[in-house]
Amino acid sequence: MLNGLADTVAGHKIPIGDWIASVVNSISGSDFIDAVSNGIAAAINGVTFVLEAIPTIVLILGVVVIAYAIRRSWKLCLFVLLALLFILNQGYWTATLETLSLIIFATVISMLIGVPIGIACAHRPWLFVMVRPMLDLMQTLPTFVYLIPTLVLFGLGAVPGLISTIIFALPAPIRLTQLGIASVPPPLIEAGEAFGASKTQLLWKVELPHALPTIMAGLTQCIMLSLSMVVIAALVGAGGLGVPVVEALNSVRVDIGFESGLCIVVLAVILDRVCRPRENREG
Repeated sequence: MLNGLADTVAGHKIPIGDWIASVVNSISGSDFIDAVSNGIAAAINGVTFVLEAIPTIVLILGVVVIAYAIRRSWKLCLFVLLALLFILNQGYWTATLETLSLIIFATVISMLIGVPIGIACAHRPWLFVMVRPMLDLMQTLPTFVYLIPTLVLFGLGAVPGLISTIIFALPAPIRLTQLGIASVPPPLIEAGEAFGASKTQLLWKVELPHALPTIMAGLTQCIMLSLSMVVIAALVGAGGLGVPVVEALNSVRVDIGFESGLCIVVLAVILDRVCRPRENREG
């Protein structure tokens, strides 16, 4: 009887895969998809072109100045200078700029989408209950599963890599923004209401300032998750530091693999140190 029940369940497969495939195929090749793909690709290529047009030493010094303006630490600035010179020395400067363009776009889009959703989830607990399973799915679903439909829709290039990166990184700003807003002490809210603050004023003058460190932690997590997708994005033609890693894997080149992998690590450390929430004054 139990075997018959198992056979019955197995013999009546729910066609989830067919449903998803039909949806992807129905919108593939549409004018809207082509316009989105061309627009994203042009924007990424434009940022990369601008970065490459700036003289290398000038760009490096500019990054050092930005790091000092954010962190006020000469030790960190010295590390950033030496780290960028190391990447330049290893011959991966252009690939690093391509990776940086992809990370910038993925992070900006993820934060623009994630922060408002996180705020809405904090104000409406029922919404967070509905969104949370989707966030779990986005973080646990193997990357190649949603890389396939994006590849079908947008073809080879930076666009499918960018969209897959956004899907993977988006849960971090949503969760941490929701946590930061939901953790605002009730006395602060009550004090703002007592002074006649509207909901919008409470959001901008009470909740967001209090939650800013947590939101910045979400930004850092978003950057790190985007950077972790570099190699996978390179598999669909996204370019950047993931390309030499894939080439080294295909040709079993230990030297190239280690050099490019080390450059990814160096870039990750730079971005983490510069963008992480500031707890106390450094250097």
